[in-house]
Amino acid sequence: MSTPRLRIEPMSVVDIPGVHEIERASFPVPWPAYAFRQEIETNKLARYLVVKSGTRIVAYGGIWLMVDEAHVTTFAVLPDWRRKGIGARLMLAIMDLSRDVGAREVTLEVRLSNIAARTLYQRFGFRPVGVRPRYYSDNGEDALIMTTDPIHSPAMVARIEGLRDRFAREAEAADRAAAEQAAGVDPAGRRPDARSGPDVPGAGGAEA
Repeated sequence: MSTPRLRIEPMSVVDIPGVHEIERASFPVPWPAYAFRQEIETNKLARYLVVKSGTRIVAYGGIWLMVDEAHVTTFAVLPDWRRKGIGARLMLAIMDLSRDVGAREVTLEVRLSNIAARTLYQRFGFRPVGVRPRYYSDNGEDALIMTTDPIHSPAMVARIEGLRDRFAREAEAADRAAAEQAAGVDPAGRRPDARSGPDVPGAGGAEA
C-alpha cells in the first residue's frame, strides 16, 4: 500500500495534541504540551512545521533562528510512519525554511547512538563539528554537534536540489503505483485477470 499524499505546513496551536503524541512516543523526556504553545505564541525566534496525512499529524520539526544560524530544536516522526521517507521530506522543508528566514547555516544536536538520524542528516550535508558531553538528561549520553556548510554555497544548493528532484520522482512513482493498484494493474503493467502463454487454452499448445 502506498503512503497517502502528505502536506507540510506551519504548526499551529490546534496541532499541539497530535505533535505531543509523537513527542511522547519518540523521546524519553518529552517536552510538555504547554512548551509547544509557548514556542508558537511567544518565541519570536521559533519556526515549526508539521507533516499531515489527511488530518493526522505524522511528523514535526522546528528551528530557532539565532542571528544567522538556524538551530534545529526538535525533529520526530510517528513510529508507525518511519522508514517511509517522511523524515527526509520534512528535513528538506526545514532546510527551505532556514533559507527563507535568512539563515547562513543549519546546526543540530543528535545522540551519538542514533545512527539512523545521523545518516539522514549527513544526506543533507550535516557534518560532525563537536561533542556536548552528557548532554541528554535521561541517560547522560553525549550529543554530537552537526552543522552544514553555508546553505547558499554551490555545493549545498546542488545537494538540496538533487534531493528535491529525487523526492519529486519518488512521489510521481508512488502516485502511478497507487493509480495502477486502484485500476487492478500489477507492477508489470498487466491486469491480474489477464492471461497469456501456454497455460491458456488454445494459446501456444493444446488444451489439457
